[in-house]
Amino acid sequence: MRLIRNIYIFCSIVMTVEGEAPELPEERELMTNCSNMSLRKVPADLTPATTTLDLSYNLLFQLQSSDFHSVSKLKVLILRHNRIQQLNLKTFEFNKELRYLDLSNNRLKSVTWYLLAGLRYLDLSFNDFDTMPICEEAGNMSHLEILGLSGAKIQKSDFQKIAHLHLNSVFLGFRTLSHYEEGSLPILNTTKLHIVLPMDTNFWVLLRDGIKTSKILEMTNIDGKSQFVSYEMQRNISLENAKTSVLLLNKVDLLWDDLFHILQFVWHTSVEHFQIQNVTFGGKAYLDHNSFDYSNTVMRTIKLEHVHFRVFYIQQDNIYLLLTKMDIENLTISNAQMPHMLFPNYPTKFQYLNFANNILTDELFKRTIQLPHLKTLLLNSNKLETLSLVSCFANNTPLEHLDLSQNLLQHKNDENCSWPETVVNMNLSYNKLSDSVFRCLPKGIQILDLNNNQIQTVPKETIHLMALRELNIAFNFLTDLPGCSHFSRLSILNVEMNLILSPSLDFVQSCQEVKTLNAGRNPFRCTCELKNFIQLETYSEVMMVGWSDSYTCEYPLNLRGTRLKDVHLPELSCNTALLIVTIVVIMLVLGLAVAFCCLHFDMPWYFRMLGQCTQTWHRVRKTTQEQLKRNVRFHAFISYSEHDSLWVKNELIPNLEKEDGSILICLYERYFDPGKSISENIVSFIEKSYKSIFVLSPNFVQNEWCHYEFYFAYHNLFHENSDHIILILLEPIPFYCIPTRCHKLKTLLEKKAYLEWPKDRRKCGLFWANLRVAINVNISATREMYELQTFTELNEESRGSTVSLMRTDCL
Repeated sequence: MRLIRNIYIFCSIVMTVEGEAPELPEERELMTNCSNMSLRKVPADLTPATTTLDLSYNLLFQLQSSDFHSVSKLKVLILRHNRIQQLNLKTFEFNKELRYLDLSNNRLKSVTWYLLAGLRYLDLSFNDFDTMPICEEAGNMSHLEILGLSGAKIQKSDFQKIAHLHLNSVFLGFRTLSHYEEGSLPILNTTKLHIVLPMDTNFWVLLRDGIKTSKILEMTNIDGKSQFVSYEMQRNISLENAKTSVLLLNKVDLLWDDLFHILQFVWHTSVEHFQIQNVTFGGKAYLDHNSFDYSNTVMRTIKLEHVHFRVFYIQQDNIYLLLTKMDIENLTISNAQMPHMLFPNYPTKFQYLNFANNILTDELFKRTIQLPHLKTLLLNSNKLETLSLVSCFANNTPLEHLDLSQNLLQHKNDENCSWPETVVNMNLSYNKLSDSVFRCLPKGIQILDLNNNQIQTVPKETIHLMALRELNIAFNFLTDLPGCSHFSRLSILNVEMNLILSPSLDFVQSCQEVKTLNAGRNPFRCTCELKNFIQLETYSEVMMVGWSDSYTCEYPLNLRGTRLKDVHLPELSCNTALLIVTIVVIMLVLGLAVAFCCLHFDMPWYFRMLGQCTQTWHRVRKTTQEQLKRNVRFHAFISYSEHDSLWVKNELIPNLEKEDGSILICLYERYFDPGKSISENIVSFIEKSYKSIFVLSPNFVQNEWCHYEFYFAYHNLFHENSDHIILILLEPIPFYCIPTRCHKLKTLLEKKAYLEWPKDRRKCGLFWANLRVAINVNISATREMYELQTFTELNEESRGSTVSLMRTDCL
């Protein structure tokens, strides 16, 4: 059956990767599957290119000579589980490439042989032959490697016809076996012999002859109907006649004493590896370890797998001691529901012990066990609870490989552990171990499996496992990748399915020797802390197992399900030092820009102006137009530099202010209010004056307060245009002397007409006439004039040095 599976796989490979593998034949292999179709005859429309044809599990009862003429390239033909009664191998005379022919589980009673020189596999087992279907032609199939036979009777003469063939395997599958001629099986020349017995068959003679036939002997369906020979008869089979080194008994159902006889018989043969699987035994026992002869053996390995106990009357301790006193190298008792195991009180030669899939408890280690040669111990799938007890037991052995997976193991901090330095491989998966397990590990451990436990972190104070190369902590509760400060040689790390959000930088820095990392299926938080971890795949030699499908974001929610390789984390936002440097540089640039603006464009002055305009604007919003008109008290406000004050006082004021009081002039020296700031007084004077006269000279453009007065007059919210501004050019002003912040003044000089003080005194009359016309406004309402005159008289007394000191040149 194993060969059939291999052929299916081969055909599948040829059909899917044809032309890619150079070792495969260039010719396309085609399989035609016609199994389980209730066919009563072979289909006539088979594809000529078919190389594998499966007609199993149908209703075929006869093969015609022409059935397979159309498939000349046929290599594999499967006809098992049909109803075929007669076979003529000449049916396949045109199938020269036929290599595999399976006719097992039919109803064949006769075979007509024909030389199929290329045939390598022929299975005629589980049919209805009376005798073995072998003739002279069968002996001419020199390429035959695997042969399956059946028959109700076995005789020496049957096998003598093929005794010269060197077969790899002979399979004898019987439906009934009524007669066996002793000595028939040893005639066969085969490496492996597999015998499947019918129920209620005495297998004893077949076992004895089988051991003398092949190197590997397998027997299936052993039951309690056999009659065992005495111990004296067993000794007559000398090791010189035996060939078998590997013996497998499958599906065994015996009484304990019958199994004891088998063990005793095999013990004195050439068998080195003895395996019994799917065994059931019970009944009252009369034989135990005290009755067993342990002398004269070459046995090295005994395996008892899938053992089932019926009700029997024997102490199990006697069974355990029978096996452990055999003093062989390898002993396996697995899937036996074994609650305990006993060892003799003297040293044994066991190197390999496998007690997996039982119900062993800590009681196993509470007695002294002397195993000075033990290297491998498998105790997985039991009921062990205390790790420190196992360590104390192992400390007296040269143990190298230990499997304690799928138990109930725990370790407490106050429990002492003492492991031998020889332990290099330990499996502690599927237990109840917590962080404290790292305080109970062998120092020389190289491969450690701790998956599916309850580990939350790898303690920093753990022992130095300097030899550790492979560590598996998958399916635990880790919140961070373990650093490698204690595992300097770690090269393979598995932390799959934990609770790791953002692996720390310590792992990237300390685990330089790690070459293979499996950290998939963790709930990663895709923030800047994850940037170095994401770069491992690109910028390091670490192979990330499962990358990139197993590495996805869990947080933040807007990135959930996004693969880590698709997450963009800007360098500026993740590099604190770079971010600080960038901010500092930007602040310096902004600071330099502000300083430049302040020095070159006089920005503080503009800000002050803006503040005053804002306050004025808020006040205007709260004042009606009628109120604004009633507030006007002066015809003009005069703005000038202190350096030009002599001309203003000696020329301008006397010529504008006549005795009739027709023109009222506002000077800050006259009406300065000590309760207000200079800027507030200036704004107030401009608001109460219908016109603003600016005496321009080089001194004016260099005076800051003059700039201030001009700025507010120009942006006077009480006037809709610049008609209220009167410019008097006292002295010529070169445009390059006008500061940048006074660009409005430069604009007005270019666009607006201004009065220029004449150098010729004869032209002064015209100058004064034009100026009076420019400021001529009717604001002579009786009440307003009275209030203005009263206000003038009260404030004339406050003229003097105080105002002059408050309003001075800035430069």
